[in-house]
Amino acid sequence: MTSTTHRWRFFRAGGFDQVRLDTGADLANLAQLDQKLWVALSCPTQGLELDQQTLALIDRDADGHVRAPELIEAITWAVSRLKSPDTLLQGGPLPLAAIDDREDGGRRLLMTARRILASLGKPEATDITVEDCGDNARIFAGMAFNGDGVITAVGQAPAVQEAIGAIMACLGSVPDRSGEAGINRAMVERFCAEGQALQAWRQTPVTQPACLPLGADTGAAHDALMAVRDKIDDFFMRCQLAAFDPRAAQLLNGSEDALKVLGAQLLSAEGEANMAALPLAYVAKDAALPLQANLNPAWSGTMAQFVAQVTKPLLGDVSQLTEADWLVLKQRFAAYATWLADKPSTPMEALDEAALGTHLDAGTQQALLDLLAQDEAAADEAALIGDVERLVRYTRDLARLANNFVSFTDFYTRRDKACFQAGTLYLDGRSCELCVKVLDAARHAALATLSGVYLAYCDCTRQGEKMTIAAAFTSGDSEQLMVGRNGVFYDRLGRDWDATITRIIEHPISIRQAFWTPYRKAASLVAEQAQKFAAARAKASDDLTSQAITKAGDKVTTAHASASAPAPQPPAPFDVAKFAGIFAAIGLAVGAIGTALASVVTGFMGLKAWQMPLALMGLMVLISGPAMLMAYFKLRKRNLGPILDANGWAVNTRARINIPFGTALTHMAQLPAGAERALTDPYGDKKSPWKAYVVVALLLAALVASVVFKNELHNFWTQTQSSPAKAP
Repeated sequence: MTSTTHRWRFFRAGGFDQVRLDTGADLANLAQLDQKLWVALSCPTQGLELDQQTLALIDRDADGHVRAPELIEAITWAVSRLKSPDTLLQGGPLPLAAIDDREDGGRRLLMTARRILASLGKPEATDITVEDCGDNARIFAGMAFNGDGVITAVGQAPAVQEAIGAIMACLGSVPDRSGEAGINRAMVERFCAEGQALQAWRQTPVTQPACLPLGADTGAAHDALMAVRDKIDDFFMRCQLAAFDPRAAQLLNGSEDALKVLGAQLLSAEGEANMAALPLAYVAKDAALPLQANLNPAWSGTMAQFVAQVTKPLLGDVSQLTEADWLVLKQRFAAYATWLADKPSTPMEALDEAALGTHLDAGTQQALLDLLAQDEAAADEAALIGDVERLVRYTRDLARLANNFVSFTDFYTRRDKACFQAGTLYLDGRSCELCVKVLDAARHAALATLSGVYLAYCDCTRQGEKMTIAAAFTSGDSEQLMVGRNGVFYDRLGRDWDATITRIIEHPISIRQAFWTPYRKAASLVAEQAQKFAAARAKASDDLTSQAITKAGDKVTTAHASASAPAPQPPAPFDVAKFAGIFAAIGLAVGAIGTALASVVTGFMGLKAWQMPLALMGLMVLISGPAMLMAYFKLRKRNLGPILDANGWAVNTRARINIPFGTALTHMAQLPAGAERALTDPYGDKKSPWKAYVVVALLLAALVASVVFKNELHNFWTQTQSSPAKAP
């Protein structure tokens, strides 16, 4: 389907050329397009407004990124299974007629698609959707064998159902594709192997009667013997030591200190550790173990069970046990102990011998293995079900991914939102459409600041969910944008989230903002200085009041001072010449300012009517022009690439956001067309003409001062020239 002579078409947007993917042939030939012309070469599988399962299918190496070769491979795979690559551009459901059934693989794929629809109760459907393929439980429930190597008890013969239930009770279960619990081959083989070993072990006493010296009572007797075995061995070993050295007999029966400790206690036969540690009976050379009397009280109950269940059945009603008899008893139970130690450790022990034998019947076992073989044989058909889902997803999503990867068609043509646009943020009377999801705001901001775009990072919360977005403000101004402001974010599903600004990357937003910046700075400076002056005057007033009160108090406390105290120094005489100079300097300054203002006003009033607006415009350009020019150059350099690269993209070009396009990404609040608007505000600030009065008064004062100053200078100069020179 590809050709090296394919004719490509491009469109220009964002300051660079982007390929147009208008036909299926364009998609089919992407492998031939120089990747230097691709807008992006990689994108993450997370944080995009595309189906995550589709992206996972394309991401063949499962590294969390879709790269150019993987996209090409996905398109090639889909095109090879369709009659026409144009089907990929249609999106939506996959028409069954579009599947290429000219070869065996395509025919099998088409049959599988129809089988899926039939299992869903839609045998007459002509197309198949992603939702149809996603209902695996219904698809595989309608199939006798689904190729996952798991069988369930549903629909099986009673004996097979019971066997499957027993296996799951002992070994657990594994999920079947249909959603039911089932078993696999490994579980069946383990059940049979361990069950047969357990059954063989259970049959050993039948073939070897010596294993059960007391028949059915052997188990209880063995337990009674094991309860005292170590203690009886200890007794006969002590007797052997006493025979070896007569001095040891007294020491082996317990020391006097141990008996003194016991004597100081309130003794009890049950649970007395010190007493139980003493020998089972009195130790002596060649002594026999008494069975009815003279035993350690701590062991009397355990020994009574031993006598009743072991010695009496095997030795008769004897009163003592010799070492030779003890060795015989242990030998009689040796075969049973060996058989008991050989017992297989398996969960099948929970099943009694009869039930286990029924489940291990050769016919039942073979039936289970046959069912597993048939299910495993359907693996190829089950794989085709996966291929159908893959093709359906590719038909719906591949073209859209290409138009957000190879080119940014959706973003720059604005026919649809790009896959990286997470939604719309409403804040400060604006709606921002360029919002991207962010995992780490600090890490993202480190690279995104190179974009030249004004970004506001917002934490969004909704019903316990939380996410972070970076919203681009590309119109209006930043005067009311600050950390802590709240807004509402609408995601692509229309759900509303509470949004709060947590971080801001400041860059120029618009030419409008740049135009007003000098005036706002001047107004802010004037307001700041006025506040400082007012604060200083208020402080001076407070200080003057405090000083007056303090002086009044001082006068009261010094009223009784001696009358002979030296008189205070009189104040310095008023220096008329000094203050005359000050007043003259102030007059000159006011006159100069008045002269300048008068010159400006006179010059402006001397203009013709049509020249006055031009003069005002020129003045405004002179003030705002530099800021607007700087903002213009910065706004032209705004780049989408760093914003996406910070999220893991590999943007392959400089995707600019110029001034007109940026304005389209952020919408300002506007009244609806045809809306009525009342311009009067009953609660607005009342306007007063005092400002105009002040301006007029200042102008008049400046004019008067200028005239007076000029007359005084003229008179002074005339008098100087007319006065006679003094004689030397």
